[in-house]
Amino acid sequence: MATCVLLAAAVPARAAEDDRPVTAAIGGRLHLDFATFDNDNRGTPNKDDTEIRRAWLDVSGRFFVVDYKMEADFSGDRVEAKDVFVSRGFGDAGRLTVGQFKQYFSLDDRTGSNYGSFLERGNAGTTLAPLYRLGASWQANPGDFTWAASIYSLESIDAWKVKGRAAGGRATWAPSPASGDVLHLGISLARELYDNPGGSGTPALQVRPRAAGHLSDESRLTLVDFSNGRDTDVNKWSLEYAQVRGPLSWQGEFSGATFDDGLQRGKVLAGYGMLSWFVTGESRAYDRKTGRFARVKDIQHKAGAFELALRYDQMRGDQHLDGLPDLRDGSTEAWTLGGNWYLRDNLRFMLNLIESRNRDRLADVTVDRTRALTGRLQFDF
Repeated sequence: MATCVLLAAAVPARAAEDDRPVTAAIGGRLHLDFATFDNDNRGTPNKDDTEIRRAWLDVSGRFFVVDYKMEADFSGDRVEAKDVFVSRGFGDAGRLTVGQFKQYFSLDDRTGSNYGSFLERGNAGTTLAPLYRLGASWQANPGDFTWAASIYSLESIDAWKVKGRAAGGRATWAPSPASGDVLHLGISLARELYDNPGGSGTPALQVRPRAAGHLSDESRLTLVDFSNGRDTDVNKWSLEYAQVRGPLSWQGEFSGATFDDGLQRGKVLAGYGMLSWFVTGESRAYDRKTGRFARVKDIQHKAGAFELALRYDQMRGDQHLDGLPDLRDGSTEAWTLGGNWYLRDNLRFMLNLIESRNRDRLADVTVDRTRALTGRLQFDF
């Protein structure tokens, strides 16, 4: 009800002149997904399914001396808050943001879901990135560099049972980027201190990637699991590289995390490499102010733009009690072939063909092999 009132109040404000002290604009996205699976005979098979992956609405604008954004996802059983913050710019010195916002970690995660070349981000982007958290940050864009640093709670508006505190940041460098000519380098760091995960009603701290897309829950492999109620320290990092050369682009990241609860330790390493080719001649767009990829514009043909993309994604994790051999050692990998048809710059149809495999390295056996065909109809405004 509060969201409806907010949207109704924003409608007349959208027409306000830019020099007025209060402005508002409405935006949103709708992602309709499907998945069909070719499962092996190990474990529980994934079921063919469809879902509303995202149904977001947002209101953003200016309120006197600050900018604001309020965003929510209506796709699930309950409304989930995304960006809910106020911010203010201080010229070349940077911008202060306070509230709930997506944290600054990795090129894959920072590139919006409307603009990625695949339906889902890689393993590190879906399991290690801090996502939306309550906190405060400072961001700046001096020349060819961007940097952002934040302090944040491990709670969010909708995940208030997750207790703890954290700090992190990201820096990027892209020397004189131009349309069709980009070199991007970046680094992300985060330190997160979890209070008794798995104890006193708090959620467990686990890394469990979905090997074959968002609907492949039965193919999840637990790489680390800290759920015995002991305070756990986590250190995360990610190194980024990407280039755009006309219709071709390629990028990769190497990411990792260490876990320590005083009794046991865990480690996760992940990496991916991808190649993208716009058959119709367009280029992936790059936003130099935020150090991430953005909306594809200047579609050259009436029939739209077509992109082919290929990614290899691998993640490995191990866990052991201090001074003892590993009690867990597993890995997951996937090849994804993607095709994207951009009918308009805000309307596209996506198809992904995925070949995934999970291994228990302690037993030296494959525990799951799944092929999937996934697709999405996507619209944003």
